[in-house]
Amino acid sequence: MRVKIQSTDRIGISQEILAAFALKSWNLKAVEVSTEFTFVHIEHSILSLEDIRACLGNIEGIIGIEVVTLLPIEQRENHLQTLLDRIPDPILDIDNQGIILAVNASARNLFAQSKHSEVMIGLSIEQFVEQKYQTFLTDKASTHSLVFDGKSYLADVTPVVSSLANGFDQITGAMISLRSMTAIGRQLALIQTHHEHSLDNIIGQSESILLLKEQSERFAKLDLPVLISGETGTGKELIARALHQSSSRAKAPFLAINCAALPEHLLESELFGYSGGAFTGAKKSGKPGLIELAEGGSVFLDEIAEMSIYLQAKLLRFLQDFSYRRVGGTKELHANVRIISASHQNLSTLISKKEFREDLYYRLNVLHLTLPPLRERTDDIILLAKYFIKNACNQVKQNGQGLSKTPQLTEQALHLLQSYHWPGNIRQLQNLLFSIIALNTQTVIEAEAVKVALQKFAQENNQVNASLAKIKPFEVDDWASAQADFEKKLLLQLYPLFPTTRKLAERLNVSHNKIAMKLKKYQIS
Repeated sequence: MRVKIQSTDRIGISQEILAAFALKSWNLKAVEVSTEFTFVHIEHSILSLEDIRACLGNIEGIIGIEVVTLLPIEQRENHLQTLLDRIPDPILDIDNQGIILAVNASARNLFAQSKHSEVMIGLSIEQFVEQKYQTFLTDKASTHSLVFDGKSYLADVTPVVSSLANGFDQITGAMISLRSMTAIGRQLALIQTHHEHSLDNIIGQSESILLLKEQSERFAKLDLPVLISGETGTGKELIARALHQSSSRAKAPFLAINCAALPEHLLESELFGYSGGAFTGAKKSGKPGLIELAEGGSVFLDEIAEMSIYLQAKLLRFLQDFSYRRVGGTKELHANVRIISASHQNLSTLISKKEFREDLYYRLNVLHLTLPPLRERTDDIILLAKYFIKNACNQVKQNGQGLSKTPQLTEQALHLLQSYHWPGNIRQLQNLLFSIIALNTQTVIEAEAVKVALQKFAQENNQVNASLAKIKPFEVDDWASAQADFEKKLLLQLYPLFPTTRKLAERLNVSHNKIAMKLKKYQIS
């Protein structure tokens, strides 16, 4: 029975109440005293409220006695536990000896498979995780990597500090919040992209794009590795994200990494993670890799051809049974992920040069998608251009510089876009249209604006010199064929920008007749 006893604020009255109960030999399970109130939890099988009133009848200052459901501290604990149970992450509270004092519902569910799941309170945390309890008793907030039941978690540890009578602080425990790798992976995936991608978001009605979308839809249902080939700027990552979004793994993380952007040792630790102290500068708690964070989802390896032979071997080992070790680690981990890779290079050629492992190629190339370059899908340029112009206008409007109406391409401007060979593909088209919109003040986009933008791009990237640089000595039969190849490439590049023989002659500082003869020779119309 729990009762609330109201009394005057008289010194010693609480001791008199407890002494009266002691004379009755009643078992007091809990006592809580505050100003004018004494709360007691009495355990007795035949006790009644009248018995308590009779027991305290001779004590001066008693105002009232009534039964309560919970003591104030029990009520506070009840509300606190309800609050903790609403938190989705598992939370554990331990004392300075590693004994578990409290857990929330998520923690109880996490440890449900343990033989001690029913009696977690009062047990050492060492019975549930591999780390010693001292690991969590740090003087400042820290993060640790731990494994339970074969699954990896990040533990955010907040020390519980108590002030002693001598004025010093003492660590009396710690609050541990566990985050699963899947949850962290989802957060990282949201940071990498703010848009939802699906096959319906792929713009294009050309035959090659319709075929690509049809193949991608079938491949999305197959939980197998996919290799995506295509020139730079054709949208390989967009296709990879669409494959993931259309698959059964859509609710799990999609994490991407560019293999060409990082040196070998950094790429290895980003992919596979590392254990504490694996190398100079490594975090003591270690760090999970993308493969670990993408649990249940997909990992996209862009520019896979740039991966070193050493890492290719490690990736091949992982693809055999999806087990791996962190850098500097000894524990074997297992991952459930789908690998999607991409490259703009010809991997078969690299294999013949011993620059890419043939066995890895067969592991990655179970399903294969080839993205067409923009110059082979000119019918889609008008759809892409309208989409990019609309997006560019929205961005410019956000900066307070936009027009009230989205400008339209003239027929000549569109023809010029369709005539260009687009070495940078869709990415180049997007950047070019944005630069035009940023400077445009009219309701239409004239061909002249497109010409200026294309000419600026050609000058900045020095395409003519780049074409020459691509001619390797062993690819040249003789001087005449090399010169003819250069002339044809030069005319194909500049003729869309200067679409008359006279203008092109002026640009190259040669006679009108010479340009006309060369165009006829190379059958350029």
